[in-house]
Amino acid sequence: MRLLLAGPGRAGRSLFLRCAAAGHDLAGVAGRDPAAAADAAALVGAPALAWDDPLPGADLLVVAVRDDAISDAAAHLAPLAGAVRAAVHLSGLTPVEALGPLGDGRATGSFHPLQTLPDPEAGAARLEGAWVGVTSDDDLLADDLFRLARSIGARPFELPNEAKALYHAAAAAAANYPVAALSMARRLFRAAGVPFEAAAPLVRAVVDNAFALGPEAALTGPIARGDVGTVAAQRAAVEAAAPDLLADFLALGRAVAAVAGTSGEFGDVLR
Repeated sequence: MRLLLAGPGRAGRSLFLRCAAAGHDLAGVAGRDPAAAADAAALVGAPALAWDDPLPGADLLVVAVRDDAISDAAAHLAPLAGAVRAAVHLSGLTPVEALGPLGDGRATGSFHPLQTLPDPEAGAARLEGAWVGVTSDDDLLADDLFRLARSIGARPFELPNEAKALYHAAAAAAANYPVAALSMARRLFRAAGVPFEAAAPLVRAVVDNAFALGPEAALTGPIARGDVGTVAAQRAAVEAAAPDLLADFLALGRAVAAVAGTSGEFGDVLR
């Protein structure tokens, strides 16, 4: 495909590095900041484009700006995009309708990599095997986006426009809630005089089990077993060593008990 990028941030640069490696034709990179656009263009091997100039012909314009800037960017780009066949944004939350005027006479959609993209090089590498949510009411564009995803080694799936907020909540829970739990665990390990790194094999095994067996079957430990005495001892130890963590420790314990079906066995221990 012949691709244009509007917005030289981490997501756009990661995607375009991967697309360049896959043999796609990069027609240019545009951005409000000329220096940032030039840097991104040099990185991906594409021409740098002025933000206010007409866009060259392309199969797809990728609007890779912050969620709250998509509508403004689309309004600015629409009169400049006469030679562009279709447009997408990269948000997993924002509805396709945010592209607004870019939908006048051309197909629109969204293309959301379900992956963290911390910098362009690491992000491009992480797109290999990543899942990509594709949203479009236009069947031809949806087919093109599925092919684009597969061409960069990603795994496309259909993401309904009306499900985006719930999908984004699920992605945020999957990416961030385990990290919050690990932050708590690190403090408790350190308080116990144990290196946090000692938990790495356990955590990796549990995550592997969750995806192989399902989260419910992967649960382990005293809450899943209904071992009230052990959890009571844990509570007392946390309260003594890190009392500011107790409320969160108990809240996560209640969440585990709900999944395990043992909530009724713990009474006041997890309150």
